[in-house]
Amino acid sequence: MNSSMINKIAKAKRYAEEPERIQFTSFEAKFQGENDVHTTRYDDGEWQCTCRFFHDWGDCCHTMAMQRVLGVTIPEAHRHGVLSGLGTGPLSH
Repeated sequence: MNSSMINKIAKAKRYAEEPERIQFTSFEAKFQGENDVHTTRYDDGEWQCTCRFFHDWGDCCHTMAMQRVLGVTIPEAHRHGVLSGLGTGPLSH
């Protein structure tokens, strides 16, 4: 492996340890709930989910779980289902 690629891999590792560098603006994901598969979307600060609860209440366990998983990669103003300090750091494995 050449030195340029080694440097890029090292930089990628460093970036992955600093998730606050990443800010999602939009995405779509399939979410396997207990009773069904739902489509969860985030687009320019707006959350959407195909579950009935979201339709009725404008928020749901699927969007709140996504906010916890994504943590600091979603602007704080759009992490309304996350208590302060929870889901705001990088995922640990």
